[in-house]
Amino acid sequence: MAIQSFRDLDVWQRAMDVAAEVYSITKPFPSSELYGLTSQLRRCSVSIPSNIAEGRGRRGTRQFLNFLDIAYGSLCELQTQLELSLRLNLIDEKSHDRIQEHTNEVGRMLNGLINSLNRRSS
Repeated sequence: MAIQSFRDLDVWQRAMDVAAEVYSITKPFPSSELYGLTSQLRRCSVSIPSNIAEGRGRRGTRQFLNFLDIAYGSLCELQTQLELSLRLNLIDEKSHDRIQEHTNEVGRMLNGLINSLNRRSS
């Protein structure tokens, strides 16, 4: 199947799932975290699929790769903030482990796409 849109990318679809999951797990966070960890978690989770989409909308492979790198950085930021949320007892270990596995999957998918695009552009 040819990729017609960023919506056709499995990594974008999984990243959207992760962002929705982050919104769900941060809903019960205390209001004191609304402008802190809640906001940070939500912003970096949204940044992942957003950068995949924006990069796919650019004209060249190099630009796409740059946005994929940014998405990967946002993914690492998300994983760090999820770890902090666990340490602060804002999320339980089961929820943490589940979403971390999903972020690991997105990371593997991003790495695969980046490696594939690098091979094609060499």
